[in-house]
Amino acid sequence: MTTQPLETLLAANKYPGRGIIIGTSAGGTHAVAAYFIMGRSENSRNRIFVEDGDGIRTQAFDPAKLQDPSLIIYAPVRVLGTRTIVTNGDQTDTICEGLARQLTFEQSLRSREFEPDAPNYTPRISGVLHVEGGSFGFALSILKSDCGSPESCQRFTFAYEKPRAGTGRFIHTYRGDGAPLPSFEGEPVPVEIGGASIDEFAGTIWNALDADNKVSLFVRYIDIATGAFESRIINKNEDAARAG
Repeated sequence: MTTQPLETLLAANKYPGRGIIIGTSAGGTHAVAAYFIMGRSENSRNRIFVEDGDGIRTQAFDPAKLQDPSLIIYAPVRVLGTRTIVTNGDQTDTICEGLARQLTFEQSLRSREFEPDAPNYTPRISGVLHVEGGSFGFALSILKSDCGSPESCQRFTFAYEKPRAGTGRFIHTYRGDGAPLPSFEGEPVPVEIGGASIDEFAGTIWNALDADNKVSLFVRYIDIATGAFESRIINKNEDAARAG
């Protein structure tokens, strides 16, 4: 596959749903992780990202408007030693618990499958970054229904060693808008990770996402040599509140 500009892919898809991008910064010095959420319903749009220790969690922006929290309130990012876990659901905790018991990333997800949100059966997408001793590698996973049938769960894991500088992989839940929503297909897409800084990269993603449907964005840069990291969070609801 050809490495593509991330902003072009995002701009061409009005509703990619939730997405994970993992790769290496343009200078090759930092491991990069990004996670965004989008929403069509009031319940899905009523969310923000907040810091939670070394990770983040979702939270209702207006608690009075929160309806069903089961699939929208979770911790998308957690840190376990030298590993950073990024997912689109509460399987973050499942992975952390599995890794702590010496299971692999893939084995940790064996107890999970796609989300029970018929008729969409939204895929569970997950990633893990491992930065240790000046080296970096990562893996991505998707658990999805078999062409919309809930009778079968398809499990795919993709591992990347020594990723090229300035490149990453992008996986998301939906190929676009629809009823039901069409699940992501194929392997994670090779993308360019441009920009000289975390702020430039975060701005590239946020500005390319559909203005009506985007909700929140998280970006983290991890220094491969030291393990030190910095993060950015952008929440549409908070931006709108400040503007108002």
